Amino acid sequence: MCQLTRNTLQHRVSLLAFLILILAAPLAHALEKQPVSVYHTRRVALAEKLQGGVTVLFAAEEPLLDFMPYRQDEDFYYLTGWNEPGAALMIVADAPTAAQPRSYHEVLFLPTRNLRMEKYTGIKLDAATPNAAKTAGVDEVLPMTDLPIQLNKLISADRRLGSNIWTQPDAAQAKALMGWTAATLGDATTPAAHDVTSLTMQLRVVKDAGELALLKKAADASIAAQRVMMRSTKPGVTERAIAGKILAKLMEDGCERPSYAPIVGAGINSTTLHYSDNSATLADGDIMVVDAAGEYSMYASDITRTVPVNGHFTARQREVYDVVLGAQRAAAAAFVAGKSTINDPYHRDPNSLDTVAWNYINTHGKGLHGEPLSDYWIHGLGHMVGINVHDPSNYPAVLKPGMVFTIEPGVYIPEEKIGVRIEDVFVVGEDGKLIDLIASLPHTADDVEAAMRSDNK
Repeated sequence: MCQLTRNTLQHRVSLLAFLILILAAPLAHALEKQPVSVYHTRRVALAEKLQGGVTVLFAAEEPLLDFMPYRQDEDFYYLTGWNEPGAALMIVADAPTAAQPRSYHEVLFLPTRNLRMEKYTGIKLDAATPNAAKTAGVDEVLPMTDLPIQLNKLISADRRLGSNIWTQPDAAQAKALMGWTAATLGDATTPAAHDVTSLTMQLRVVKDAGELALLKKAADASIAAQRVMMRSTKPGVTERAIAGKILAKLMEDGCERPSYAPIVGAGINSTTLHYSDNSATLADGDIMVVDAAGEYSMYASDITRTVPVNGHFTARQREVYDVVLGAQRAAAAAFVAGKSTINDPYHRDPNSLDTVAWNYINTHGKGLHGEPLSDYWIHGLGHMVGINVHDPSNYPAVLKPGMVFTIEPGVYIPEEKIGVRIEDVFVVGEDGKLIDLIASLPHTADDVEAAMRSDNK
């Protein structure tokens, strides 16, 4: 490496500092949020599940590295739309028959401002900010220092409430709050908190119209990125270069981040389910699995397409591809709202779409030694999608209107260096019919080849 001049070095240091400032800046104003009334309705719905109790949820902490953009805790965002670290939310449920009757109340607790850090991160809201509650869309905003005081008051007025506190089980702040509450109450044992995520899961599994609109935008941006992949795929290109083009297109179309690390695996790498190295060079004659999608305003998409590196499937690659596509279509055709289930990898549920897809693969096509291709399917058929690309649910999940999920059969044959996965995101419409959010992206082998030809002109 050549020696840098002092001016050049200073310039590069200044540029690095500028980039760090940009990357560290909060994304609050970049997200499309729903009206504050939507978040309030969700909080009320959660309160109704608390059985007269109280819940405290904490925002996600700052990322450890400057190049990692901040991402809010999913339940916290679902309930508040708030996208800054250091906050806490308390929801007090109606309890008219309690020893000290309580009525519904909600408070957002905000940390003390760090004026020095705000020169780097931008101005933050705190409890002293004029109209803070209206800005945040909650009933009341208080300093974070008041949180243990408020919880202490509630429990001291009704000691039975101590056994009806709900919070996030893995949050360090929640554990600290429970320990401090026990100390302030003179109790030798920490109150046993219930898992609030078991309740928010029930709310999040059915999407409202605003969520569906954001999921559609995430899907559209992800479709465009997958088309860039098809346009860019050819022998001699690296998997990492393909991943980079996908990420660039996602950002260009408004996504704040990918939904997950892009999986771009060609040849033998196509047979590794969650291959992540993305370091190989694409070879003529190989097949490539690309599992990549973006997150738009906190809502995820999830798409997988399988393409031939040189633009033409071999006869064997096409045979396996057609079996996988047939399984996806068979599962979608068998769907019945309120009856069909998803994510039953052991096929114990007679109503599962997994069983439909597995039966199709089991009876179509063979391995090199005459074994059914179902021997090479190593994962479940799908999962819920929402604020998390794998939104929480109890599986096997009965699929009802408003639910969003993937159908993603796959066959992975290492000895043939052939891996095929086809994945779309589906919505159960109000009429009980399936809506494929990825319908405009090529599905058949012929359509994939045609798209690669036209995109490479």
